[in-house]
Amino acid sequence: MLLTDARRPARTGPDGELIPLTEQDRTLWDRKAIAAAMVHGPRAGLTLLEALDADERMAGHYRLDAVRAHLLEMAGDHQAVIAHYRAAAGRTTSIPERDYLTTQAARLASERK
Repeated sequence: MLLTDARRPARTGPDGELIPLTEQDRTLWDRKAIAAAMVHGPRAGLTLLEALDADERMAGHYRLDAVRAHLLEMAGDHQAVIAHYRAAAGRTTSIPERDYLTTQAARLASERK
């Protein structure tokens, strides 16, 4: 969640479209929130997410699925990625986020064929 907040100025384009993490201008990021997964690898980030699964305030939040999907993609687990992107897309109320998450799932599904 801190990574999402730290990236806020770089997360969207001029028309409100979401800009993927890998395409963001990192000079716009707030360098005081650092993501464990970017320093220690995706498995470290996935381990940290496990604590949030048990937190009633976060359980079932679409961002947990979205972050988990991103980290699993970094780790190369594409089958699980698709399921988490789809789950996140089904839970968000943001149309740009839903569109982005659905597109990511479709991209990975087509790559698997």
